[in-house]
Amino acid sequence: MASASSKKAVYAAIGGNLAIAITKFLAAAFTGSSAMLSEGIHSVVDTGNGLLILFGIRMSKRPADQTHPFGYGKELYFWTLIVAILIFAVGGGMSVYEGITHINHPSPLADPTWNYVVLGFAFVFEGFAWGVAFKEFRSSKGKRSLWQAVRASKDPTVFTVLFEDSAAMLGLVVAFLGIYLGHRLNNPYLDGIASIMIGLILALVAVLLAYESKGLLIGEGADKETISSICEIAQSDPAVERAMPPLTMHFGPQDVLLNLDIKFRPGLSAGEIESAVDRLEGAIRRMHPEVKRIFIEAESITAPRRDAAINQSESP
Repeated sequence: MASASSKKAVYAAIGGNLAIAITKFLAAAFTGSSAMLSEGIHSVVDTGNGLLILFGIRMSKRPADQTHPFGYGKELYFWTLIVAILIFAVGGGMSVYEGITHINHPSPLADPTWNYVVLGFAFVFEGFAWGVAFKEFRSSKGKRSLWQAVRASKDPTVFTVLFEDSAAMLGLVVAFLGIYLGHRLNNPYLDGIASIMIGLILALVAVLLAYESKGLLIGEGADKETISSICEIAQSDPAVERAMPPLTMHFGPQDVLLNLDIKFRPGLSAGEIESAVDRLEGAIRRMHPEVKRIFIEAESITAPRRDAAINQSESP
């Protein structure tokens, strides 16, 4: 499930986008700006997306049952994909449509003062929401680059909000340029072009989010650092002769399945193997509490035929 800090970024984005959407629509009504209307649509979509992410977080917390024995953690990844689709179809599509309509039927803009005031307030609110999201994202990215951290992240809530807020701030800059240049050059077509550019920005963000969400939804393993650490824990146990590369899968940001194939040293009894398995599980969970389910296949080589025992363990 998503962490409390992740939800903090989502709440900040919802509050800011809702207030901004209202002011943008009022400004668009007074001035007739196509770019401002697109920005209003953008903020409404972002508000709805934040609510969908919160819904996904809530649904992902449901306990496991007979139909979903591994729980509902991937609900969060599904709703993140829905958010990407909405950004592309509603945000990007409507902005491009509004821009094309404005170009085909241009109309002179009214006094742009309202637009500038609203854009200024919107930039402040969006900047605050972006700062919260970036702070939460930076705390988890470590020494990775921005793109590497996004690729490695298993919590889509933070990078989704970060992408949305980044697109929003870039859209505000485009809207300002479209309105300002349209008046300075007395060219109403520039406002429509700005609306189309905002739509293309949203479409690009939607494609990036959909790509990342797809990888999480179909099943991504733990990061290389975690895999390496689990291998070291297994190999360091005195009862282990060799550990196969572990198989992992994320069912949520903090819910990892681990399948580990261990070959134990010759001469160990069944009781010693069982103790070693318990010892390995405890060490892995202490170092990696996100590993909720551990399946260990333990092979003994004390006889010509290998006796295999499978141990399954799931943390509460």
